[in-house]
Amino acid sequence: MQELQTTYYKTPIGTAKIIGDENGIQSVAVLDDDDFSTEFELVKSDIPECLLDCTTQLDEYFNGERTNFDLKLNPQGTEFQKKVWDELLNIPFNKTRTYLEQSKALGDVKAIRAVASANGKNPIWIIIPCHRVIGSDGSLTGYAGGIWRKKWLLAHENPVKQQSLF
Repeated sequence: MQELQTTYYKTPIGTAKIIGDENGIQSVAVLDDDDFSTEFELVKSDIPECLLDCTTQLDEYFNGERTNFDLKLNPQGTEFQKKVWDELLNIPFNKTRTYLEQSKALGDVKAIRAVASANGKNPIWIIIPCHRVIGSDGSLTGYAGGIWRKKWLLAHENPVKQQSLF
């Protein structure tokens, strides 16, 4: 069994803890300031090789240069959760889907609560884009990283372009 590697990555909306190995990324979790108060400076050479692509692609995402991720993922969960997380990967950048639409895409509209629960247990923040799932009325509900982060991510993916006055 491979030993899991860990690194920390500073984002504009909090520090992320990334865990994975050669089998793929298992977890990208945002930490609250209370959870992670130590200042650090991480140099690329300190990042385990198996996590380097993840930090590079997150850099590109936050710099507005990447709209989808091309990483080997290895989230840990039940078969149902993995099915839900796989379906989340089908939501395009700059688009949202309701929990009902997510349930329909999985083939069972009655599973809406189970789908919402699985979304809430998504272990790979941003890369498996559960932030793109919204309430039926368009409300931003149910985001483990905090609604303010969900709002920030959706605005980042769909910036309002100011029209020229001339």
